[in-house]
Amino acid sequence: MALEEYRRKRDFSKSPEPAGDPKAGATGGTRFFCVQKHLASHLHYDFRIEHRGVLLSWAVPKGPAVDPSVKRLAMHVEDHPIEYGTFEGVIPSGYGAGIVMLWDQGTWEPEAADVDAALKKGDLKIRLNGVKLKGSWALVRTRSAGERSWLLIKHRDEWAGPLDIAEFAPLSVKSGGDFADILAQDNPAIWQSHRPAQGGDAGAMFARIIERALALKAGHAPDAESAAAGPPTRGSAKTPAASAKGKAAVPRARKAGAPKARARTATGNTGPTGAASAKTRAAKGTTARSAKKSRAR
Repeated sequence: MALEEYRRKRDFSKSPEPAGDPKAGATGGTRFFCVQKHLASHLHYDFRIEHRGVLLSWAVPKGPAVDPSVKRLAMHVEDHPIEYGTFEGVIPSGYGAGIVMLWDQGTWEPEAADVDAALKKGDLKIRLNGVKLKGSWALVRTRSAGERSWLLIKHRDEWAGPLDIAEFAPLSVKSGGDFADILAQDNPAIWQSHRPAQGGDAGAMFARIIERALALKAGHAPDAESAAAGPPTRGSAKTPAASAKGKAAVPRARKAGAPKARARTATGNTGPTGAASAKTRAAKGTTARSAKKSRAR
């Protein structure tokens, strides 16, 4: 069975994850995809696409990149049930213990007619229509780590650009919250003594999340929007990354011959193109003032 490995690894009497309905299968003409942000022993992103009644799954340690020059490692893992595609919550113990956030979801379509042949060849080209991820992508198997090692690559199109999408839009598309909000809805005290990760970056992240989740539960903490934005600074504005639902799609990249567009970044300032333009304007203003002072003398 396709879900045998998935079920073998989990104790569903302790985990809220769906066991999978054997009757659940293909949903018709549309194919579902999702990306789940999973803080366990390490932070990673799980990229899943619906095919033949299950979710084919890849663990992406650094998350998807919308910059075509950045190739993300994607480790092929066991198939997941279709119902898992909308799962968001806390896995208290056992395999994958941690917090799962539904970071993106939508539909996908293959760019080749035979998906099975493309998977066997190790070169699957797809189009995504999600909240955050859109356009043309490729999953390409590498020669390392046997059959499990793949690369997730963004193709050059209007949805590509030099943007860190994970930082730009960090929140859940389901609840609009961050990890602390998700944990606060469950039992924030569950890992006060035994966290899924004790040391390193993941351990430090767990400590901060648990502290804020406890405060949220007690009604003494800022919401996800404020937390994502960070401490306020003079003249700062709300950031796109801190949008109520975290539903920021990637700004369309500039097409050849089109005027340059400003792309907002997680700091609330103009993005790479806009920032360069702002610096140019500032430099021109400084030069003009210097010239004016020289004439005055």
